[in-house]
Amino acid sequence: MTIDPNAPTQSFPSPEPGRGRGAARYLVPAVVAAVVAVALGVYGKTHDPKGTAFNLAGFSSTSAVKSWLSTAAFAFALVQVGSAFMVYGKLRGPAWAPALHRWSGRIAFLLAVPVAVHCLYALGYQTYSTRVMWHSFLGCFFFGAFSAKMLLLRSERLPGWLLPVVGGLAFAVLTLLWFTSALWFFRTVGVTT
Repeated sequence: MTIDPNAPTQSFPSPEPGRGRGAARYLVPAVVAAVVAVALGVYGKTHDPKGTAFNLAGFSSTSAVKSWLSTAAFAFALVQVGSAFMVYGKLRGPAWAPALHRWSGRIAFLLAVPVAVHCLYALGYQTYSTRVMWHSFLGCFFFGAFSAKMLLLRSERLPGWLLPVVGGLAFAVLTLLWFTSALWFFRTVGVTT
């Protein structure tokens, strides 16, 4: 095949800078969130629960450890919500509010990980009661939402409302997790260690 140098050429408009990446900024975190949530659910449902994953000295049971760790994670998540209002200028706060926000989130996550490991490894994804079914679903959903939030933090030119919405969603799910586990444990068994 020969090309005629005198033939008119067709020009294609060049894409606007960053336009093609726009959808990926939202799609990639959403897909990763879904993959994380589904993978945790599949693992929890298909693996044989071991009954226990860890215990700490001074606690009467693994359920007590899980309840107290999740309560501490929830307390740090409350600090993160308050500091987020400071970071976004909705509340007056100290100059170190951004550091408080970052570190309270890190600590809340580090406290939540052993709880999730215990739930998945020792108990699995259970559906034998409505409370347990919702707790299993919300636990997987939380780690998916958290993954999306962490990926969105590194994205540039996001709408100003997106991170607070995703962070608020993660906090709301963590709150429901706490209600369906630690609060239920404390009301059923008592506030014990």
